[in-house]
Amino acid sequence: MGGSRTPRGATATVARGTVLRLRASHYACFPEPHLGRWYFIAGAAPTKEELVTFDPVDNIVFNMATGSAPMQLQLRATIRMKNGHCVPRKWIYHLTEGSTDLRTEGRPDMRTMLFSSSCPGGIMLKESGHGYQRFLLYNRSPHPHETCVEEFQSLTSCLDFKAFLRTPRNQGCDGTRGCGQQL
Repeated sequence: MGGSRTPRGATATVARGTVLRLRASHYACFPEPHLGRWYFIAGAAPTKEELVTFDPVDNIVFNMATGSAPMQLQLRATIRMKNGHCVPRKWIYHLTEGSTDLRTEGRPDMRTMLFSSSCPGGIMLKESGHGYQRFLLYNRSPHPHETCVEEFQSLTSCLDFKAFLRTPRNQGCDGTRGCGQQL
């Protein structure tokens, strides 16, 4: 499950020999293309237990900004629960020079790897920690094309991530009204 980096690019082995690659040019502009608003679309994991934290969630809107120190990103989220409540959250990610690996402040056990997505306006994150690993799909649009979600599910299924979750988005919080204004 490890990955390796070279000056010309990165290779991350994500499961059973399947490899996702990022070009060196991706690092030259990282993190700028990833700043701004993102919508959590779907998640995949080997088991349902690794996605249970998202069961009560209707939708999540994120804003990623540069942090107050070099090599930091600040992530703010507004989580709309299925019961209608909004829950604000904040994280600080520490960047790893020469890679798209992110370390979450206060969570030394957590590893986050960022991957590009074939879906326009999309990115994938692989989170892992004590007892869990999961892929998460984000997009600039709250409603990406259906093929984006299908491709994500197909890719993660091939990696033996059989549990799948898609945010229902029934509460109407799309980042322009309601709880999304807290970002």
